[in-house]
Amino acid sequence: MRHTPVRSPAKSVASLDPDLLPPPLRSARHRGGHSRRWLRAADQLSAAAAELLALAVPVDCVCCGAEDLALCVTCERQVRLLTRRPFRADEQAPALMNVDGGVILPVVAAGVYREELAQAVLSFKNHGQHQLVSVLARGLGHGIAAAVAGVDGVCLVPVPSSTGAYIKRGFSPVHLMLAELQRGTAIAGTPVVDVIRKSRRRAALEQLPGGQKGLGRGARASRVRGSMKVPGCRRARVAGRRCIIVDDVLTTGATLAEAARALHLCGAVVVGAVVLAATRPPDSAGGGSSGPEAGGKLPVLEKNKRRKDE
Repeated sequence: MRHTPVRSPAKSVASLDPDLLPPPLRSARHRGGHSRRWLRAADQLSAAAAELLALAVPVDCVCCGAEDLALCVTCERQVRLLTRRPFRADEQAPALMNVDGGVILPVVAAGVYREELAQAVLSFKNHGQHQLVSVLARGLGHGIAAAVAGVDGVCLVPVPSSTGAYIKRGFSPVHLMLAELQRGTAIAGTPVVDVIRKSRRRAALEQLPGGQKGLGRGARASRVRGSMKVPGCRRARVAGRRCIIVDDVLTTGATLAEAARALHLCGAVVVGAVVLAATRPPDSAGGGSSGPEAGGKLPVLEKNKRRKDE
């Protein structure tokens, strides 16, 4: 007759208690966007060079005014928190909805245009703070990952900057962020097809001062109507392909609607759009924003720097 060995209660508790018997140690995985060691080493060298440059050319945080970094650790963390949960933002874009309230073009936003994210975007676009491209591109990558999930064979089509904005800045914010993502693994397997160009017929409207800032729904729609096209030599690259449009900020959706129109005319299939941040659109009456009560945009401070006497 066999006797079944009886386990002692102490051994049973020890095998179940993680404090008494902790799991084996494992090497931590790299949390960055690069899988190769030499790329990670290049990132570390660039970060060290940025710190040395801060000693020669002092910089302040674009959000809180802290010294030595264009975006301090605390504010960078806030930007990441604001862009970690992408959401559908097409319902607040009147230009992307039909008269029945249906959505014409689904849009995924990485975050809401407010607080540190808004200040970082303004500093990147209007003040040439290229040091912020990696943080903002990571947030845009989260939105792209959410938009392409479950959709096969899509390509990303960036929205071009206006001629006046490109001359003033010297770069296109959307193209810089996508180039940063292409250097990593965030959008691996999803090609970027740059085919949309500005139409010369609407170049005169782009020379008007102020751009689209402060314009209402009707003024924005009339200003961008017919402003984009796909040249004949580039139509074959997107004809019959499923495309996702990429832009930086969503307000009324007029820019995305015009980009979708240009792609549809060349035979592309637009399945959606992605933006870095979505803001509250201006009033639908066509005028400028007059405050939160009138449906206008909430004011955003470009810099919340501490005063000298604090």
